[in-house]
Amino acid sequence: MESVRTCVGCRTRASRSALLRVVAIDSVLVPDERAVLPGRGAWVHETSECVDAALRRRAFVRALRVSGPLDTQTIEQHIQRKG
Repeated sequence: MESVRTCVGCRTRASRSALLRVVAIDSVLVPDERAVLPGRGAWVHETSECVDAALRRRAFVRALRVSGPLDTQTIEQHIQRKG
């Protein structure tokens, strides 16, 4: 049985393989496609809608338990390349 995670954008549950893990490295949101980077991670669907919703609701900041703003340029570029 595959692990289930909750998308921080749309708050729906999905299998781990259907979501993208995102970590914060030095206040920069980094996509962790292989889900192996150390530290706390947040899971999100690889769609611009879910990423935008998570950014609007500041869900990444809460899920990753970081203080201050996050640089979202890397994750936004990743989603644009996938889309």
